[in-house]
Amino acid sequence: MQIPFFRALEDSQRILIAGCGGGFDIVSGLPLYVFLRNADKSVYLANLSFARVDLASRKKIGPAGRLVDSDSRMQGYFPERHLVDWLAARGCEPKVFAFEKTGVRPLRQSYEALVTLLNVDTIILVDGGTDSLMKGDEAALGTIEEDALSIAAVDQLEGVRKFLVCLGFGVDNYHGVCHHSFLENTAELIRSGGYLGCVSVSAGTQEGDALLDAVDYLNERQPNSKSIVANSIASAIRGGFGNRHDTERTRGTELFINALMALYWCYDLAAVARGMGFYEAIACSEKFHEVENAIRIHHAHADKRDWKNLPL
Repeated sequence: MQIPFFRALEDSQRILIAGCGGGFDIVSGLPLYVFLRNADKSVYLANLSFARVDLASRKKIGPAGRLVDSDSRMQGYFPERHLVDWLAARGCEPKVFAFEKTGVRPLRQSYEALVTLLNVDTIILVDGGTDSLMKGDEAALGTIEEDALSIAAVDQLEGVRKFLVCLGFGVDNYHGVCHHSFLENTAELIRSGGYLGCVSVSAGTQEGDALLDAVDYLNERQPNSKSIVANSIASAIRGGFGNRHDTERTRGTELFINALMALYWCYDLAAVARGMGFYEAIACSEKFHEVENAIRIHHAHADKRDWKNLPL
C-alpha cells in the first residue's frame, strides 16, 4: 500500500531535502535521502542552521545560503559540517547547503538561488518533531519560529513541488507541544486533501540504519550537544520505550519514548502554510527577530484552544 506522498514524488527527479527547524532536523531527512537515491533520484541536503555559516564558508548562495563541504571551517556546534564527513565516509557527495536564520524574504531568495543552481524540481522540508504543524492558536507552540520561517519561504517558491514531512511524534511534549492539537490539525488537513499519509522508519532497513548511524556519529563528534529530538527518535527506532534518556540534557524530566516517534507524517506544504494564522505577518520579514515577534504577538492575541491530553 503506497502512501500518496510517494506517488506524488514519482515524477520528481532532482530533490532537495531540507531541515526546516534547524539543528539536527536534517538528520530526520536521511531515511528519505537514502530511499530516494536508491530510486535513482538526484538528491541534495540542506538545513536551516544554528551555526555561524557565514564564518565557516565563503561559498555563498543567495543572501543567506552557504555551501558546507570539507573545506568549511569547523565550529563548536556545527552538525552540518559533521554530516559532510559522515556523507563522505559513506561514499556520498560530501556537501550540505546551510541557511542562516534570517527573515522570510532573504531565505526565500536563497532557496530560489539554490533551486536554480541545482535545477531542483522538488523540495521536501523535514521537521524533527511535529511543532511545524502548529497554526498559532494552540495552547503552546513549541519552537515553531524556525519551522514557520522555512515553511513560509519555501511556500513562496514557484515552479517546484513542495512537501513537509515530520518525524518524531510525541517528542515535542518536552518542548511544550500539545499533541492533541497536532492530531486535530492533521485531521483538518486530511479533510482538505493536504495530508499525504504515514510511513514507519524501521531498524534493519537501509533507511532506518542510516539515521541510526548518523545519530551515533554526531553524538561522538558533538558529545556536549546531543540532540534531544534525534536521540529520542533513534531510541524509538531501536525499540526503546517509556521514560528512557539517551542524553543527559533530559535528565530530571519524564519522556515517553514509543514507536509512534518513528513515523513519517507527510503533508502538502502549501496546505500547511495556508493554515498558519500568522503567515501574512511573517511573509515579508527581513530578520529572524521579526518572525519571532510576529508569532509571539499573534499567539498572545489568539483565541487559544485548551490543552487536551490524548485519551489513550
